[in-house]
Amino acid sequence: MIRKQRFKAFRLLISIAVFGVLVNVPIAYSESGVSREYKIKAAFIYKFTKFIEWTPESFSNDRDPIILAVIGRDPFGKAIDSLHGRNVKGRKLLVKRIAGIEDIDKSHILFIAQSEKERLPEMLETTKDLCVLTIGDMEGFSGYGGIINLFMVDNSMRFEINVAAAQQAGLEISSNLLNLATITGN
Repeated sequence: MIRKQRFKAFRLLISIAVFGVLVNVPIAYSESGVSREYKIKAAFIYKFTKFIEWTPESFSNDRDPIILAVIGRDPFGKAIDSLHGRNVKGRKLLVKRIAGIEDIDKSHILFIAQSEKERLPEMLETTKDLCVLTIGDMEGFSGYGGIINLFMVDNSMRFEINVAAAQQAGLEISSNLLNLATITGN
């Protein structure tokens, strides 16, 4: 039992270390700069899932998948598709693209593309009481009530977490992830 706990603790430390390195990975801008940027953002999103706890009511059973939905003009392309079917905490991660706000409540993670900036307040109002992790990469995302915002600083990927929005959504975010983020919404 102790050996199993030590192994779990070791895996968590390795995961945090790798995630910490990813936070500081510079983004090279070239012809494929945008796709490289969104490959890194997809990796961040996958890592985030390991540090988030959804309420038990978010799933109908222990085998329900975690649904990652992208709404708006998809900036990821195949980068986000590489997450489809991966295992997160004993659940499969399924990637879907949705067109309308009516499908938001069927997701556990919602990436709101920049093309939806005009509808952002409406979308975040819709999700604020749902157990949905909202993620974006646009200026002001956290200020509107988005939970995780990805952004660039000195050619490196960073993220901020709106703690109040996460609490209102009923999500529990690991202190290990919070320690790596800029905190907003206290």
